[in-house]
Amino acid sequence: MISSSIRIAVTIVALGVGPARAAELVMFERAGCVWCERFNAEIGRIYDKTDEGAKAKLRRVDLGQAAPADLSQIKAAPFTPTFVLIEDGKEIGRIEGYPGENFFFGYLDNLLAKLDRTKSAAALSN
Repeated sequence: MISSSIRIAVTIVALGVGPARAAELVMFERAGCVWCERFNAEIGRIYDKTDEGAKAKLRRVDLGQAAPADLSQIKAAPFTPTFVLIEDGKEIGRIEGYPGENFFFGYLDNLLAKLDRTKSAAALSN
């Protein structure tokens, strides 16, 4: 006899339903970028310990390397660093350049609020 949990798993796979990907803050950077280095010195080492880091894990992408396949839908970053908040492979918003630690978290909080509004609207439409 097949257990109910196996039936559920088979149904999920058959329907193509999978777990939603968590939000990520993708940092596009390149070697020699002074502003990337400043971000690393001021925020990079503490980001994962912040409330914002808990909501959107920091992911680094080196523009000197081939772009990851899962980011193919994200518009190329013209400046470094560029921070792109994504969820489920979709861009929520971006911060182009690094405005310094005094402004960075304010801008990021605005993007995270936009993400929350997007989630709320999606929940209401279901």
